[in-house]
Amino acid sequence: MVSVRRVLSILFCLLMAGLVASLAVGYFSADGIQWIDAVRIVLLAASTAWLAWGAAYAFNGLLSSPFRERKQSFELTPTSARTAVLVPVYNEDPVKTFSHVAAMIGSLHTLGVAGRFDFAILSDTRDERVAAEEERWFERLQAECGAHTAIYYRRREQNTGKKAGNVADFIRTSGAMYEYMIVLDADSLMEGATMAEMVRRMEAEPRLGLLQTLPKIVHARSFFGRAMQFSTSYYSPVYTRGLAALQGESGPFWGHNAIVRTRAFAQSCGLPELSGAPPFGGHILSHDYVEAALLTRNGWIVRVDPDLAGSYEEGPDNVVDFAKRDRRWCQGNLQHGRVMVAPGLKPWSRFVFVQNIMAYVTSPLWALFIIASIAAPLLKGVPDYFPEPGLFPVFPRVEQGLALTLLVGVFGLLIGPKLLIVLRGALSGVNDAFGGTGRALLNTLTEILSTSLLAPIMLMYQCRAVMEVFLGMDGGWPATDREAGSVSLSEAWSASWWISATGLVTLGLAFQFAPEYVGWLLLVAGPQVFAPLLIQVSSRSALDAAAAGLFQTADDRDPSPVVLRQEVILSRWRGAAQTAPVSQPVAEPALKPADAEQ
Repeated sequence: MVSVRRVLSILFCLLMAGLVASLAVGYFSADGIQWIDAVRIVLLAASTAWLAWGAAYAFNGLLSSPFRERKQSFELTPTSARTAVLVPVYNEDPVKTFSHVAAMIGSLHTLGVAGRFDFAILSDTRDERVAAEEERWFERLQAECGAHTAIYYRRREQNTGKKAGNVADFIRTSGAMYEYMIVLDADSLMEGATMAEMVRRMEAEPRLGLLQTLPKIVHARSFFGRAMQFSTSYYSPVYTRGLAALQGESGPFWGHNAIVRTRAFAQSCGLPELSGAPPFGGHILSHDYVEAALLTRNGWIVRVDPDLAGSYEEGPDNVVDFAKRDRRWCQGNLQHGRVMVAPGLKPWSRFVFVQNIMAYVTSPLWALFIIASIAAPLLKGVPDYFPEPGLFPVFPRVEQGLALTLLVGVFGLLIGPKLLIVLRGALSGVNDAFGGTGRALLNTLTEILSTSLLAPIMLMYQCRAVMEVFLGMDGGWPATDREAGSVSLSEAWSASWWISATGLVTLGLAFQFAPEYVGWLLLVAGPQVFAPLLIQVSSRSALDAAAAGLFQTADDRDPSPVVLRQEVILSRWRGAAQTAPVSQPVAEPALKPADAEQ
């Protein structure tokens, strides 16, 4: 069944690309087809195929999901297996990070299974001041939570291999003690019941080498962050079900909020250092998909289970910080061009590497399409009004209908699946957890509008990232400011003035050489011209609007106990409130099965 889904999905993408190409031929041939038109058609077809692949995930997710889902129920089966919970940190705020650890320990303690899990904080921090704070707050964490479970802290002298090297170092020194490892990020949060269920599923399938959960975003404060939080809660379960249906036993690994079988990981996932200098050489930055491919190569199952609720992370609250993180992902994904030819990999794993590369190459393809469209009238010269001998001229036809059809088709691939998710949510009752169908539809349309405005800005950041990589510029692994607040207008201008300039130049050239395209280009160049303002406005706090229902999620209506616990601990640790110590379970709603989602 997985193979059939894969073939049908690929055929769907080729069909969409072919339809768009045929429409483009009709539109561009109004004044005769020349080589520049062929270039535009190829660029448009390739970009459309990538959009269609994203839509294919949604369609597979919609078709593979049961119409009505029952409440999730986790079984706490006895096991003697030991599990290490790894928390890699790199110049993070230790108060924030350790409050997450304390909340997860408290959640496990409430279930009575904390003794099965050991927590290991693996520091790669380079800043000595931050390292001193880590040690101080580790003592606090140990004092409050050490009675429930073992907690370890170690700091490497050299952060060789970045996060992947950090985890590998733990496996070499301590991995033999544990059957499983739950790999987290510094901002990860997981319910104790979810961690226990992950262990149970690993025990139930001896061939399962890695089990990935679907982490949802929490604690978003800005308009930009709230839109991302709504997307991960409302759309992502459907898209991830489609991903699971297509990838089957060759599933994804996103580097965190996942459990791995230690023996399988140790035997399969030793990462090479690529020859040559960065950005294409050196340590593999996007190591997670490579590790998934290596596990699959050795016969282990890699699976994503979207039904595993109670898995959370935090995301950037502004476009600038998102773009900084995206720069590292871009470099790591482009490195996959060298990894995909490794011997023994499954064909699907190689195809996944192509997808990872296309995720970033598509932005330059769109940019080249725009450039080619502006340049086309200049390169094609004056139309030949007398293509055949005779007295009467033949004037070019203005195929505005075809242009509109093209635009609707491209946007349909982007927004159509989201509207279908709303429709399915209305029929299945899922929308009730999101404030009802009216509220879900309004938030979906708002998210589509905001995404459409910010997409041309992100296109420019990704184009710059791809260009920097191909020019040999190493972006490295910058520390993440996980609590970055709003961006001032001056900061936004400093980060995006070049995008505004590009938008103005694009419109100026279009007015000069291709006035018939100005109306369409406004959809892209317009947001780029106002990039600093859009970045600044989208970074503002949206908490008041959220209270009124903006981007409302199921977790807003029924917060997760581990999230509530973490908020209480962090508030107390930062001196904002005085509550009971963590060694006495923090007051929180009783644990219950998480609400079933799409």
